[in-house]
Amino acid sequence: MSPSVPADRVAVVGLGRMGAAMARRLSGAGRPLVVFNRTAARAAEVAEPTGAAVAGSPGEAAAGADVVLVSLADDAAVEATYGGPDGLAAGLRSGGVVLETSTVAPATVRAQAPLVEQRSATLLDAPVSGSVPLVESGQLTFMVGGDEDALDRVRPVLDILAGRVFHLGELGNGATMKLAVNSALHGLNQALSEALVLAEKAGLDRRQAYDVFAASALGAPWVQYKREAFERPEDAGVAFMLDLVAKDLELVDALARSVGARMEQLAANRRLVREAVDSGYGQRDMSALAVLLR
Repeated sequence: MSPSVPADRVAVVGLGRMGAAMARRLSGAGRPLVVFNRTAARAAEVAEPTGAAVAGSPGEAAAGADVVLVSLADDAAVEATYGGPDGLAAGLRSGGVVLETSTVAPATVRAQAPLVEQRSATLLDAPVSGSVPLVESGQLTFMVGGDEDALDRVRPVLDILAGRVFHLGELGNGATMKLAVNSALHGLNQALSEALVLAEKAGLDRRQAYDVFAASALGAPWVQYKREAFERPEDAGVAFMLDLVAKDLELVDALARSVGARMEQLAANRRLVREAVDSGYGQRDMSALAVLLR
């Protein structure tokens, strides 16, 4: 068994929508917290209501924590965060655990492992399925790759955030599973967008059409909680930007090519999302595909 880690103090590195929500949830559960964001003003904004300490670098954040939760936008941000004298890995405590929740290529998360292991710490890839409301209710799904003993040691932290935790084997398997999940999710987003616009153009009321979708075999939890975004796109906030959808689909495509998986729907999804981004929808919610199709 690995040495016990008192999973008391948590660092959150990266304070986008999901990272900030996880910081708030952990703080509300009484966890001492240290936060870091590349934009210092954003770190201060999250720290003020949570009482979190603000670190000046990823390494400083890691040095102040037993568990480090990382939530970044893309592979380049992950690679830039771990290395260097002020990087996350340089500050890690012996016996610490890093939970890499970013949606990145499996190879990217595996490449950070030597930096973490040099500090006698452990890296787990632990991407999540779920939105900010699911963070707030502690119902995220975690897909974890890496050492099972390390996972057991950080379960007190994960239990604050998660409804389900799946251990999927070796490091990188969590990232692989997340890309598979997001491939299906982005396909559903496009299919629902197309079906809703089809119903509208054929003369059906948007709200009534969505009533039927939500009550039918299509009524997955995602369809339920995206209702406002599809019905009232001018009023809905941004939960998942189309720019990030495009990034995800590029990662899925690279993974599919590397393993020889045939994914015909992926090609169609990539084309429409690229059209949406090129048409100025990149900063809008993923549901704005329906706006483009209208």
